[in-house]
This record gives sequence, C-alpha cells and structure tokens, in this order.
Amino acid sequence: MIKLSNNRLMAGAAMGLVVAGGAVAFTSAKAAGPVNIPATAPVGAPQSFADIFQKVSPAVVSIDITGRASPSEVAMMRGQGGQGEGDDQGGAGQGLPFPFPFQLPPGFSFKRYGQGQGAPGLGQQPDGRDLPKIQASGSGFFISADGYIVTNNHVVEHADTITVRTADKRVLKAHLIGRDPTTDLAVVKVDGGNHPFVSFEESAKPRVGDWVVAVGNPFGLGGTATAGIVSALGRENVDDTRLVDYMQIDAPINRGNSGGPTFDVYGRVVGVNTAIFSPSGGSVGIGFDIPADVAASITRQIIAGGKVSHGYIGATIQGVTPEMSASLGLKTTDGAIVAALTDGGPAEKSGMRIGDVVLAVNGKTVSSANDLTRQVAFSHPGDVLRLAVLRDGKRIDVDLHAGLRPSEAQIARMANGGGGGDDEDGADGGAGRASGPRVLGMGLAKLDQAERQRFSVRPGVSGVVVESVGENSDAVDKGLKAGDVIVKAGAHAATQPSDVAAAVAEAKRDGRKSVLLLVSRDGQTVFVPVDLDKLG
Repeated sequence: MIKLSNNRLMAGAAMGLVVAGGAVAFTSAKAAGPVNIPATAPVGAPQSFADIFQKVSPAVVSIDITGRASPSEVAMMRGQGGQGEGDDQGGAGQGLPFPFPFQLPPGFSFKRYGQGQGAPGLGQQPDGRDLPKIQASGSGFFISADGYIVTNNHVVEHADTITVRTADKRVLKAHLIGRDPTTDLAVVKVDGGNHPFVSFEESAKPRVGDWVVAVGNPFGLGGTATAGIVSALGRENVDDTRLVDYMQIDAPINRGNSGGPTFDVYGRVVGVNTAIFSPSGGSVGIGFDIPADVAASITRQIIAGGKVSHGYIGATIQGVTPEMSASLGLKTTDGAIVAALTDGGPAEKSGMRIGDVVLAVNGKTVSSANDLTRQVAFSHPGDVLRLAVLRDGKRIDVDLHAGLRPSEAQIARMANGGGGGDDEDGADGGAGRASGPRVLGMGLAKLDQAERQRFSVRPGVSGVVVESVGENSDAVDKGLKAGDVIVKAGAHAATQPSDVAAAVAEAKRDGRKSVLLLVSRDGQTVFVPVDLDKLG
C-alpha cells in the first residue's frame, strides 16, 4: 500500500491519505546513441546552496497550531479507515460504487460522518465525547513586509491558535486571513512590519532537471534545507480535487514541511510543499509542490477578500479513453465527456447534453477531464465560458455563465447521495429467474416497476436494466453487474433491450470495435466502452 501524506502530523497523530492500489510500474528504454558526459559540471550548476539558503531562510517560518481533530481524523487515528474531510480517494475494501476500471466522478468522496442523523455535533465525536485536542506543526513563508504568510490549508484548518516562529527565534501570534481547501492554500498574518519576505516566480517556470531547494520545519526541527531537482511537472491526481497540476521534486520533504517554500537557484519561490508519496510516511524522494503561479493567484484572492471563489459548470465528466475515442469515432483522446448534469446547474441551463465531448474552453484545448475541471475552476463565477463541444459528430459552441463552485464537502455529498442499495442476490440477479435477451454478453430487460423494485433503482432513472453478466465478457471486465441501468447506448437513449442491440449493430456497420454505454448505478452515471468481440 502506498501512503500519500500531507505532512500534517505532530504529537503522534497520523493524518495522511491512504491510496489503495498504488502499484507503480517502471519502464526502461535503450539509448539511441552515446551520451557525451562533460568532464566538469556545466556552467551554473551550484557548488553550494549556502548563498541561496542565507538569502531566503529569514523569510521562512515554522507554524505551530493548537486545535481539535476532525471526527474523520479521529477515526483514522483509531484505525477505522475513515477518510479526512474533502478526501476523494476511498481506501481498500470500502466498496466503491463504481469499482475499477470505472472512473470516479470529480468530487466523489467517502466521509465517515455526514450531516444527517447520527452525525457528531460540532466539536464532538459520535458518542458525544469532546474531540481530542491536537498540537501540530507546519511551515510557511512571508510574502510581504507587513506580515502576510503563505502556508497549507491543512496546516491551519483546525487551528484555535496559531503561533509563528521566525528564523531569528521570535515567537509571534498570528491570525487567519483566509484559506482555500480546494487548492490546500491558506494565508495567515502577524503584526508589525519590516518582515523579510520572498516572491513567487510566476513566469519563468522551472524545467525538469532544474535544481531546487526546499526550506521548512520537518518534524518540528525548524530551519531545515534540502536540495534536489524538479522530477516532473504537471502531475495530476496527487489529491482528488483535480484542480492543481503539481510539480514533483526529489528534495526530501517530510512531516512538518507542509506549507514551506521550494526555491530555484535564484532564490525565487517556485512551489509550495504540500504532499509526499511514500509507503512509510517518510520521504522516499517523491514530493509534490503547488506551482508558484497557482499559489500566487490564490493567495492574492485570499488577501483581497479572505476567500477564493472558483468557477463551476455543474457537470460530472470523464476522460476520453482510447476505447471511448474509437467508439465515438474520434481521432484523439483529448477532451472530456459529460456523464451527468446537475439539475438547474449552468451546464444544464446552457443546453449541454449528456454525451457531449468538451474539446476547448474559450479557445484553449481541453486535454483531459482534469484539465477541464481546472480551467473551469480557475474562472470566476459569472464569467462567460464558450465551450467547443462535439455532439453527434458535429462541433458546436455552447456559451454558459460559470456558477460558484460548492465546497468539496458539498460536491462530495451531491456525487455520493444516499439510497439505492445493490442487489444482494449475486450476478444472476436472483436465483430461479431467467434473464432477458443477451446483448454484449449481458442479460437485459426493460426497466419496469417490478425490475425497479427488484434492483432498488432510484426514481427518475430510466433505461434498460442489466439482469446478468457473462463471466468471460468484456462487460464484466469493465465492472458492469446486475442492477446497473443502461441509460444510453451509442448516440441513442435506451428504453428496451432492442435499443442496445441496435447500437451494437450500428457500431459494427461503422467499423468500430466497441460501443459506448452510459450506465447508472446508485444515482451516478458513467460512460463505459464495451468491446464488440468479447461477449462471454
């Protein structure tokens, strides 16, 4: 198991995110020819980082907080497997509603305690006891002479008191200006002036291989510098908000480095340390930074108004896989496909439809579902977004007004609403009952009232219900099971099994290798490409 930790531990309370199924594959390639290795270090390679550290370290601070743990963190500390607030990645064995290889929609999360009956009161555990007090440490850095300090949201989100320790041993009280859980950034402020500060580098972005220096407060030690290189840029899915393309570095960062800066060799801030990827919770040389341009933009908004407003279109989207691309007749996997629309949301009001593939926003190409989420999120509520959309093989433009992105907790609740249990009778949907016509290796039936009750299908869902799935079919490999409802097959709505069969026939006539199904389960919809040849 691989642990993705956001370094927010002190006093022995583990608060990392556990990522299930974290297998990492490595590939190798033969060199095309000999590589000339210079006899001496290239010009510009630092012989020492002492000058950089001496220049920037006065602006880096340690941040100590006291507060109370959240209920979900108490559950994690007790080994109950609960996820922290806003965490979108479920742990092993928690029963994902769309198991691999289904893709979870943006904002999907597991929350140990909700807001309904049985939820703990403010500051309490489910049994009514007060939540335990915590003491934690992180890092931060001055970005202005008048005392504004940048750190991570998770460093200060539960803080009742915030204390800043400077490089020259002063201890200062700080107050919270604002925080943005969506990007894990926050700003606090101390009184006084003439504070040493550093600046974000927003234009000259680092390259893979560039030297960097991380400075912070690992394990409460304070004033610690580590060096390495930029290992990668544009890392997606480091956390499941999907709003940040992270910079990966191999300069060692550990618990307590959270919120600290990473500098280039000129002493400019190129990133904010926020997470590590580790099997043990300690550094293994894979750390992640929020890039400087994102951090600068967010912190400016926080300082200006105490909060950040992100754009929102109200749609559940998926990336376009090669199979999906083939089934849609596309030439690339660029873009994002709309799998569901929020009732009354900006996308629905604009006339967007399920199955639309968004190719660009305001003229900027959409490379993936995460890219679309980021482009929308970094717009402002009320902005007009012109989406280039592929619909039924034709490219059209759709204009919509961006809404206000709800909190991550609200998005999670919308995506993971309760109700609608899975059928418990096994893959055949109940012993002694014959399945309907078989299409794509599945037994299908019209979704009448009897089938709706049998599989606990939610009101408002219409389509063709899956009664059984062949054990050797591509459908079962894709995670389809009895009780799933096929809402759409190919380009057409599915109301009876013959509609699915017709979509299969149409795909074969067009020379495609798969047919794209829109499947509903437990109130969520997702597109699934099913191979036409592997029928089970």
